[in-house]
Amino acid sequence: MKLKEVSYVQAEGMPTGELRHGPNALLDEKLVVVTLAARDTADYDSTLRFQKTLGVLEYVKGCGGRVIAIATEGDNEVLQVADGVVFVPPAPELLLPILGAVPLQLFAYHFATMNGCDVDHPRHLVKVVVRE
Repeated sequence: MKLKEVSYVQAEGMPTGELRHGPNALLDEKLVVVTLAARDTADYDSTLRFQKTLGVLEYVKGCGGRVIAIATEGDNEVLQVADGVVFVPPAPELLLPILGAVPLQLFAYHFATMNGCDVDHPRHLVKVVVRE
C-alpha cells in the first residue's frame, strides 16, 4: 500500500500461495515480485512456509518474472531463485513481519524518490484519524 501511495504505481500485496490463482497470468519479464522469504529455522511451520515460498518463486522465475526477496541472513537457498536479496537478522517467527516491513518501507521510499515523487506530500492523501 505504501508503494502505491508514494510512487503511484500499481502494486498488490498477497499471500505467496495466492499468486498461482489468477495473478500468475501477469507473470512475464516485466513483472517484479517482491517477497517476504524470511524464516525461523527453529520453527517447523516457518520452514515449511519458506519451502513453499521457494517453490512459488521458482515458478515466477520459470515464467520470466524477476524476484526480489527479503530473507534471513545466512539463508543461501533463496539466492538460487532470487535476482536480488535483502537480508534481515535471524529472529523468532512472530517478529519476522516487523523485520520485513523495514526494507519494504525503504524500497517504497527509494522507488518513489528515484521516480521524482514527493514522498512527504503524496497527492490525494486523506488522513484516517481526524482530531477536533
